[in-house]
Amino acid sequence: MDYTPSGVCSRQIHFDIVDNKVRNVSFRGGCNGNLQGISRLIEGMDVDEAISRIEGIRCGFKQTSCPDQLAQALKKAAGK
Repeated sequence: MDYTPSGVCSRQIHFDIVDNKVRNVSFRGGCNGNLQGISRLIEGMDVDEAISRIEGIRCGFKQTSCPDQLAQALKKAAGK
């Protein structure tokens, strides 16, 4: 799935959900090193576990962050 985040530096988030596991997460734009880290940390993680770990993370003064936007994308893809 491709998701266009809002309120963050990244311009697009791509991921797959296979057997309720998060796979192939990648970001276009944003803080490259941090986003690679997030992508690798949640690779293979259960969708609900990933959402619970990253939802609500804020970036500085912003009301959201790239991880939070990924959580929103996962929720949308999983129909939550």
